[in-house]
Amino acid sequence: MSDLVPGGNVPLPAGPVSVRVPGAFDVSALITDDGGTVGGDGDFVFYNQSEAPGARLRGDTLTVDTSRLRTGATRVTVAVSPSDPGTALSALPSPALHVTDAAGRTLARFSPPRPRQETVLLLAELYRRGEGWKLRALGQGYADGLAGLARDFGVEVVDDTPAAGPGASAPTAPGDGFLGLVNSARAAAGSPSVAADARLASAARSHAAAMAAAGALSVESRDGVSVHQRVVLAGYAYLTVGEHLVSGPRTPEEFVDHCLRAERSRRTLQDAAFTHAGWAYVTGGPSGDTYWTVLWAVPLTPDGLDRATGEVVALTNRERARAGLPALTADQRLAAAAQAHSTDMVARDFYAHTDPDGGRPWDRAVAAGAAVGTVGENIACGQRSPAEVVEGWMHSPGHRANILTAGFTRIGVGLAGGGRAGMYWTQLFGG
Repeated sequence: MSDLVPGGNVPLPAGPVSVRVPGAFDVSALITDDGGTVGGDGDFVFYNQSEAPGARLRGDTLTVDTSRLRTGATRVTVAVSPSDPGTALSALPSPALHVTDAAGRTLARFSPPRPRQETVLLLAELYRRGEGWKLRALGQGYADGLAGLARDFGVEVVDDTPAAGPGASAPTAPGDGFLGLVNSARAAAGSPSVAADARLASAARSHAAAMAAAGALSVESRDGVSVHQRVVLAGYAYLTVGEHLVSGPRTPEEFVDHCLRAERSRRTLQDAAFTHAGWAYVTGGPSGDTYWTVLWAVPLTPDGLDRATGEVVALTNRERARAGLPALTADQRLAAAAQAHSTDMVARDFYAHTDPDGGRPWDRAVAAGAAVGTVGENIACGQRSPAEVVEGWMHSPGHRANILTAGFTRIGVGLAGGGRAGMYWTQLFGG
């Protein structure tokens, strides 16, 4: 049995699993594909629609049989809201998620930090990984109820409520025209279109609301959560990510025009590597300005990770060739140690060669089974591509010295996204 923290995950057994949230909460679920959108309104399971293929809601318990989900379904996102619409989530105890197998054995528990202004919480998601399924703890909040949650996941919601006052999110539904404007600008640069992703939209909505509440643009909000961490908490594991944090534009047209006028923001908007986008804009806070968060990303896949780390090795060897040095050989054990260190820096929120337990590069190499005499390590964070990180290392004397050390013969590379600074990179050298 696992007690999970936000972002933590556990494998699920074959057969039905039950997800229970006791207390004064309504449980709901959204069944989606890899793009994070539902196939139709029937994929939204809640108190007024308690069943869908492979999912059944009874009281405070959702039972999911992944083998019976509709064709194409790869994710089930579980959310809670107050059962009494007049009660704020902040007035209730933090919801406690209990996950059990068909025999009633507890598989996992999760209780997120008590919400503040949120009216709906994404508690967890069941997601396909290879041939199996896993459960990931989330803890991502929505401030505009089930309607906002449903819209971000592609459910049609009819809302006749008058527009809210300052502090409410501006329209972010597909009908706001944002995606068409963005893809038109990308096409003009010869870049492929991006698809909207509900998880990125959720993270964008949360961060835009936090910036509006503070009245300031920031990568990290007052609660200590960065925009990159919000992406992973929303359930999107990424290989690379980019963001626009902007205030001022009032419409999608104004936002795109703003980005196209500056080289750096235009480069991000038109970056051919990105495949998904999520956006939100919120008006309010001390200044009454409109605050935008737009997220661009490429999902993490094993093949994508292999390509990225392989490119770092190739670029490193190109620099060695320019210096008249022999190429380094890729070493799987050094790569495992490097990957573990990048993942650890993200998971435990640190950035250093020495981990919180005192482990150093040589210790990690030996623990991975690598036969080493001398060891060197380069780390970096925030760079979005292999080319960018290798260039950065080559402009730093200490990192450059490791890359061009004649005595090193082998290399392993790791990278992980989702930390405070975005992507975390590790090169581990052995000789």
